[in-house]
Amino acid sequence: MNATNPDKIKLSQNIIIADADYVSHVMFDLTVNFERMLDRRMPDADLAQWIIDIALDGGMRQGKNETEVVLVHGKSKHIFEYFTPSDYDTQINNKAFNDPAFGEFAFNTIAESSVANKQQIISDLIDICLQHDEVKRLMIVPNAEDDDTMMQLRHALRNAADDKSITVFAMDPIAGGNFKQEILGYSLTNALGITQDEIDRKLKE
Repeated sequence: MNATNPDKIKLSQNIIIADADYVSHVMFDLTVNFERMLDRRMPDADLAQWIIDIALDGGMRQGKNETEVVLVHGKSKHIFEYFTPSDYDTQINNKAFNDPAFGEFAFNTIAESSVANKQQIISDLIDICLQHDEVKRLMIVPNAEDDDTMMQLRHALRNAADDKSITVFAMDPIAGGNFKQEILGYSLTNALGITQDEIDRKLKE
């Protein structure tokens, strides 16, 4: 990844907002389960590949796209666990990479504080995105296991404009809401380098 200049979040056409601690929690469960199933050690997931997969699941297509990625994490967390690169301050924040097929992906990381927790930060970011016309595609990875978080998310998205494509990622289907849904596990599995062929072969043994 290469350094990029913006000191604050750029309102690009495509925005990905993720609760990074929740993603790490899901990755732990997937890693344990796949190590047992496939009888091999799981490597850290490729962060760039995961982000591209999220963007594709969110409806982005090939082209000179600009995508802003915001990872929100706990104030005591310094590492995006189970991913590479992983260090929020030195390897992810204000960094970017260019994919020849899908364009530029720029990263910002935000730690919760005594003033605002992760849920508040993510809600504020969503409100900002919904108020700006330049944001056309919004992809959100919330802590879908927290009922209060999901209630606030549904409330925040209830009056989203029809011209905005909004996708929420979770491990299980979500009831209700003014948004599309995708299964988070698919993108994470791909970022781990696991293919359906490998799973099928192992199940036949």
